Amino acid sequence: MTSEQTPHPDGPSFGVGPAYPSQHVQFTDSNRRQTPAERTAPPAEKTFFNPSVDATVSDGVRDVGIVFLGASQTAGYGDPKGLGWVGRVVARTQHPDLDLTAYNLGVRGDTSADVVARWAAECHPRWRGRTEKRLVLSVGLNDLVTGVTMARSRLNLANILDEAKSAGIAVFVVGLTPTLDPEVNRKVEALALAQADVCGRRSVTYVDCFRPLVGHDQWTADLAASPDLAHPGQAGYGLIAWLVLHNGWNDWLQIS
Repeated sequence: MTSEQTPHPDGPSFGVGPAYPSQHVQFTDSNRRQTPAERTAPPAEKTFFNPSVDATVSDGVRDVGIVFLGASQTAGYGDPKGLGWVGRVVARTQHPDLDLTAYNLGVRGDTSADVVARWAAECHPRWRGRTEKRLVLSVGLNDLVTGVTMARSRLNLANILDEAKSAGIAVFVVGLTPTLDPEVNRKVEALALAQADVCGRRSVTYVDCFRPLVGHDQWTADLAASPDLAHPGQAGYGLIAWLVLHNGWNDWLQIS
């Protein structure tokens, strides 16, 4: 299978300079082979984007605090440029109407339970004094590694979303990415679908990273070239950032 490296039709190719892949694919079903189950399944509605919970948006320049919460991929581990997908997304989120303060609170090895335990204590001080409070969440891969059950992982995500909503915090969820192991990927896909369902029930934005990247040549090559065969390099992180930026990011931030 090959991945067609063409600019996005809505504008120039994502990224500036050597920190980014020079071009990115258009993520469509034609970029990978379908599984037998997918070929026989009825058409399904897209689950990667839903409108977010309401957030207060003021006129003029908006004072926005965004906290990125997750594990090693959120922290950008393995990226020789030190940007990860978070740094790339923040770099592309400069707007005259936004006074943006961004915090990366990714911690290597964190499970969804770890994030539940620390999110409020670590996030709220970063939002102090900010007019708009926003949370970007990416958790779950370490749940599979450590044996957290599907039900518990789903509940942990739901608890964070519910607590954030009750506090007036808009949440954006970045989904799980595939591995090099087909057996593990079956579990990743199941958990990704569960997360999409949790978000969909709460009208929280969810970006599907699994289906666009599973079997994607550039993603697979980046993982295979990494020292631990698990974390992407700059190309892979660029692909995640592309997916985030082109699947509801500006709508969630309510910028044009």
